[in-house]
Amino acid sequence: MTQTAHTSTSPGKQMLSEQVYAHLRGAILRGDHAPGDALKPQDLAKEQGVSLAVVREALVRVVGEGLADRLPNRGFAVPAFSDRRWQEIAEARRSIEPVVLRMSVERGDVDWEARVRAAHHRLARTPAYVPEGGEHYSGAWSEAHRVFHRTLLEGCGNPVLLETFDRMWTASELARRWSAHRHPDRDHADEHRRLEEAALARDAHTAAEVLAQHLTQTAAGLTDRAHHEPAKEA
Repeated sequence: MTQTAHTSTSPGKQMLSEQVYAHLRGAILRGDHAPGDALKPQDLAKEQGVSLAVVREALVRVVGEGLADRLPNRGFAVPAFSDRRWQEIAEARRSIEPVVLRMSVERGDVDWEARVRAAHHRLARTPAYVPEGGEHYSGAWSEAHRVFHRTLLEGCGNPVLLETFDRMWTASELARRWSAHRHPDRDHADEHRRLEEAALARDAHTAAEVLAQHLTQTAAGLTDRAHHEPAKEA
């Protein structure tokens, strides 16, 4: 297998790496690997039928997205669930995203308004839960949720800020999916509706406040889960 890796063409190796990365990323986000689980390159290589080099490239990519940790002398692992880690991510999002949303509301054009309406419409019409998903949000809803939040910020016109959002979103998505059990006291649909209304009304101050509250409630939900749910065995 190692010999095959040496003789593979660069495009072929790149394609394999992309496939393994997509598989590994999806498996982590689906919860196929529990928090803190080791990600052993040898096992992954055998499972996917590829070389260790290909697997390591894929692992480095998911580490860069915050979906895995590289541990000194211990290889790779799914991030452990901890208050501190996710509260730090939440703090970063609360510090940056409301500021970017203000810019977006002030700078966004009519095309941006149309995209915000369309993204919110899709989110509102996408079922958050499906029977086979149990208590966790559906993949379709999760993607519609990401697109809505990103579209709100796209009016800022600053690709560096949007790239920062993308990195923070991916890092926080894992925690959100782990904790995304049904919370009957929280009305996500209303929170998203208020975000859309404030943005399209060009009320930058209200939009930023609503977004900050939205992110704060999500962070609180993660803390509540960590405090009240027993740790799951790997």
